[in-house]
Amino acid sequence: MEINGIKIRKFATFIEEIFHEGGPVAAKPLKVGAIAAVIHNPFAGRYESNIVPMMEQLRPLGLEMSTRLAKALTGGDLKAIEGFGKGAIVGAGGELEHGALWHVPGGYAMRDLLGNAKAIVPSTKKVGHVGARLDVPVTHINASYVRGHFNAFEVGVNDAPRLDEMVLILVMTTGARVHDRVGGLKASEVKGEDGLR
Repeated sequence: MEINGIKIRKFATFIEEIFHEGGPVAAKPLKVGAIAAVIHNPFAGRYESNIVPMMEQLRPLGLEMSTRLAKALTGGDLKAIEGFGKGAIVGAGGELEHGALWHVPGGYAMRDLLGNAKAIVPSTKKVGHVGARLDVPVTHINASYVRGHFNAFEVGVNDAPRLDEMVLILVMTTGARVHDRVGGLKASEVKGEDGLR
């Protein structure tokens, strides 16, 4: 499959529905989901000084992945999504900076889809071997200071990334950690003016 010149080997989607973490069963379970796209890395095996054009090329893939993930997680109910994060695993033939190309297209796609979400989308990246896994950080979509939404979701694809591939990842959640009780700003108190509070 190809989207805007980006060669995609596969998509993988992961959904968890969490009822409790050893405490009482939650009245409303937390849903956490991730989508990963395994793509060809055109810069693998060589140094390219100008990689910025690929960021624009990745934008349609970001929207495609955001839409697919929202549908899988909530049936497309965008108002149910409260947390997000992103990440990339670069195959060993590439370099860490190739994963940084995902910051803008992955983050802005989710923010736009979710109605101009205010918070910066947290991110992580690494160079890894086939089957490598990544802990993708998560925060509230409109206020980074909502402690209950500080989380992470481990993502990996068993046969990726190969030397000339990258695994691009988006994560969304439907709420706070299931037994959130460490205080601080609550989601119900968010003003959503500056991406922080």
